Amino acid sequence: MAQIIPVASGKGGVGKSLLSANLAIALGQQGKRVVLVDLDLGASNLHLVIGQHPGSASLGSWFTEKTQFKDIIQPTDYKNVSFIAGDSQIPDLTSLKHAQKIKLIRNLKNIDTDYLILDLGAGTHQFILDMFLLSPQGIIVSAPAVTATLNGYLFLKNAVFRLLYTTYKKNTPGRELLDNLKKNSVSMQKLYIPQLVQALGRVDRENTHLFITRMQQFRPRLVMNMIENPNDANKAQRIKTSCNQYLGLEVDFLGIMYRDMLQDKALASQLPLVVYKPQSVLGQAVYRIADKVIETPPRTFDADFNPEDFNNDTFISAEEEANNDYDFKLSGIDDLVAGGELSIGELAEMIKTQQYELVQLKKENQLLKAKIIKAAAMGFKV
Repeated sequence: MAQIIPVASGKGGVGKSLLSANLAIALGQQGKRVVLVDLDLGASNLHLVIGQHPGSASLGSWFTEKTQFKDIIQPTDYKNVSFIAGDSQIPDLTSLKHAQKIKLIRNLKNIDTDYLILDLGAGTHQFILDMFLLSPQGIIVSAPAVTATLNGYLFLKNAVFRLLYTTYKKNTPGRELLDNLKKNSVSMQKLYIPQLVQALGRVDRENTHLFITRMQQFRPRLVMNMIENPNDANKAQRIKTSCNQYLGLEVDFLGIMYRDMLQDKALASQLPLVVYKPQSVLGQAVYRIADKVIETPPRTFDADFNPEDFNNDTFISAEEEANNDYDFKLSGIDDLVAGGELSIGELAEMIKTQQYELVQLKKENQLLKAKIIKAAAMGFKV
């Protein structure tokens, strides 16, 4: 059975696809059979990182044209590495129906390979969380920037809540308690998982024991990318400490990757960095991560943990519950500040960054308004 390695990030631009592609090739160079899958549906560009021309064979064609799944697993120019292209024509993850998601999971799990690397989209959409939970050893990529650290922590917090709701099924005492807490979103978000587990244990001992077991099985791995100096690597400890304290989650530290301008040259050449410049600092970092992946014994969830149980009932959905998502993000800031993992200076830096982004959005808004008014006036004259 293939070892599934989902690769995710709380936000875009932190090098998630860079790691996915180069890790696949590094594993292939060590004699491991690897299938690399672009699951960033709607924004698929992994083929550019590896210089692969996907043609018509893609997940999009499989979803829409009823082609055989085996036909979209394409060979690459790299030893032992095959590729499944995504499809930028799929407009939105929410367009995937539940049945399509289950069909995709079944086909992915049936691929005959040593490693299955899933390059997921950024953010915490339900589809992304479900794909991340296909393995208890997924990789989360973050960066030293305060917003990246926060979003990395929030991604793992969302994953834990998704695991929580998957374990306590409908019509169980534990789910009833969760649903009552959910009605007051602030209460839910202020509760730390260890406290919540105690409350759940009093009303639903059996499922609480199962959840604790799954949390012990769940060991996501963290890669800190884009570091400038050794002190930046300490940001990884912040995520690890906060996850342990507030989520009751153990996170393994997989490695660091220094910022390297060579990656831009490699991308322009449509060559993975481990091929373009294997002896570079970044290339060597990828090889160290690949060695750790090979050396780490595979972990699995319990036999009763069935990804097909993933349904459309989720704790949070940013697209559908914007207010709850905003409160959830604030709760993540609270966690980091309360634990001393986020300093006042860094919080101020985050606020300044968000203020700048708001100003830019307002400018774009004003420009669009002006264009609309002008277009409307021209139409009226006609």
